Amino acid sequence: MRLVQGAGEARLTARPGSVVANHIDGLLVLDGAFKPDSQSAEAGGGLVVAFTERAPDKDTENEDTVAVIPWGPESVVLVIADGAGGLPAGKRASLTAVSSLVEALSVAMSETVVLRTAILDGIEAANEAVQRLANGSATTLTVVAIEGQTARSYQIGDSEALVVGQRGRIKLQTTAHSPTGFAVEAGFLDEREALHHAERHLVSNFLGTSDMSIDIGAPVEMRPMDTVLLASDGLMDNVHLAEIIEHIRKGPAEAAVNSVVELARRRMRLDNGREPSKPDDLSLIVFRKQRKAGRNSTGTP
Repeated sequence: MRLVQGAGEARLTARPGSVVANHIDGLLVLDGAFKPDSQSAEAGGGLVVAFTERAPDKDTENEDTVAVIPWGPESVVLVIADGAGGLPAGKRASLTAVSSLVEALSVAMSETVVLRTAILDGIEAANEAVQRLANGSATTLTVVAIEGQTARSYQIGDSEALVVGQRGRIKLQTTAHSPTGFAVEAGFLDEREALHHAERHLVSNFLGTSDMSIDIGAPVEMRPMDTVLLASDGLMDNVHLAEIIEHIRKGPAEAAVNSVVELARRRMRLDNGREPSKPDDLSLIVFRKQRKAGRNSTGTP
């Protein structure tokens, strides 16, 4: 599926083999195949800004796919899939995975299935759909579900998710499913060393494989103005974690996305030997939880 711009409005069109779900109002799917694509929307009790573009040195299409899937007035599902570079049809894999998850959630919504169950069933369906492509392709898939004041992550691969407070406190941080990601988690590498490591590009868990595993995060309680970030390795491999947090933790969500995207672009285009520089497709979603009417700046009645 692709979000197509034209005549001042966006519309969803189906690619061969994909299914456009009809039960989800406000669905956004971005693929930014050959030019940057950015959308913002109110969903799940907050503001969502989504962005994707291909690597600056690529002639082929962007292999990332991004989705924002509303689930009632106070819930939303945020999705980033990054087709495996160097494998056949990476773009088709990420599109197929997102399309399958969207369709599964659409069916679950009509049947009033619990969201956690719907997501897990949808991920399993997406894994089977990518395997049925039978072309050796695979994709990462990272999902964050916002239900009222609670956020929960579901991860396969090295696209990552964060939840941070206005002062920069990390409330949720996923671990990249990669040798360097696990080394950082175990304390064998620090975050800066990992960004310069020769094996940073290796990933140890993919959707579209028989041994795919889902890393399910614990539920995290969110406060008003907390920020959720999902990002592909185009961001995470080019910008230090502290820099990302400083850019996204406060201020308008659109400005946060613009500033962190511009920093990642500069790093990709200029390798000075001191900062990370890895040209790659770049995708991210920022969700900012809004204050409820009638509450003061501290979020208390």
